Amino acid sequence: MAIKDDITVMAGKTTFPAQDVDTKSTVKHATTGEVYASEEEAKADINNPATDTTEQDIRRDVSISVNKLPDILGGTA
Repeated sequence: MAIKDDITVMAGKTTFPAQDVDTKSTVKHATTGEVYASEEEAKADINNPATDTTEQDIRRDVSISVNKLPDILGGTA
């Protein structure tokens, strides 16, 4: 069995280093479909008395792209 330098064993549990992943967050009004540039812009819309937007109207989506997962089960890819 080969020694892997990128694996750390702590208190009998094997932990794997965090993988580099690409994430994309989208903040959107669930009813109107308006996409906000930032979380602050969505909060400003909620706090704006001229709109009836509430916190429940805001939808947050996160897209995660992983190129390859580490071999954690001992199988082959």
